[in-house]
Amino acid sequence: MVRRLTPLIALALGACTSAPAREAASPLPRIVSLNPCTDAILAEVADPAQVLALSSYSSDPASSSMDVALARRFRAVGGTVEEVAALRPDVVLSGNFIAPATRGALERLGARLELLPIATTVADSRAQVRQIAALAGHPARGEALVARIDTALLAARPAAGQPIPALVWQSGGMVPGPQTLIADLLTRTGFTNAAAARGLGQADLLPLEQVLTDPPRVILTAGNLHGNEDRLLRHPALDALAGKTARARLDGNLLWCGGPTIIHAAKRLAEVRRTL
Repeated sequence: MVRRLTPLIALALGACTSAPAREAASPLPRIVSLNPCTDAILAEVADPAQVLALSSYSSDPASSSMDVALARRFRAVGGTVEEVAALRPDVVLSGNFIAPATRGALERLGARLELLPIATTVADSRAQVRQIAALAGHPARGEALVARIDTALLAARPAAGQPIPALVWQSGGMVPGPQTLIADLLTRTGFTNAAAARGLGQADLLPLEQVLTDPPRVILTAGNLHGNEDRLLRHPALDALAGKTARARLDGNLLWCGGPTIIHAAKRLAEVRRTL
């Protein structure tokens, strides 16, 4: 009788131990990111082996929102369905601006397609960090990145004083609207959005003449995608504002992406405020 029971006991013990072992050995998802904002977060919260590719934007200094040297350690894709299909990912991260045909084709690959909109607040960005970290299977890394963001924002918060009117001025005179991440960061670092105070919205244009007649305390010139200021942002007429209006450079790549980009943006804004 004992001999008959022994194999049964062994099988029962094996069944008890094999399920957790299988769960522990479950492979982490392999991920492709097609958006520079999700690129920067994914590279921080996933294992390198999980990242099958990042968007080609992140390998280009003109459009990257992350360290280009880090981005170039990974394969770069332009976002075509053929490129993604060849990699056979488990998860594809993309922004909201994706053609319906491309979206349908990616979904037919059998991969999980996650569309993440541009974060318009710090709170939105925290949520995206946690979402991407959870998808990658590393929620603790997401919490660590959120903690770093909050620490940077705390360090950039002014101790006292009235908010300073600041104009974020991009090439061609374009300004950010009130419901944008950079507007939230301005508020958190001791500034007010001078464009929003004029009633301007996202991507509205502010002519040189209006800046000269009603100048803000500081102009943050963001330049174009290549970091160059066009003739408007360095117009000689702006020299007449010396003594009343300060001018400072703000990397255009710090304007839109959340995640680790917030850390660099908050630090730069704090530096500018201290000079005033």
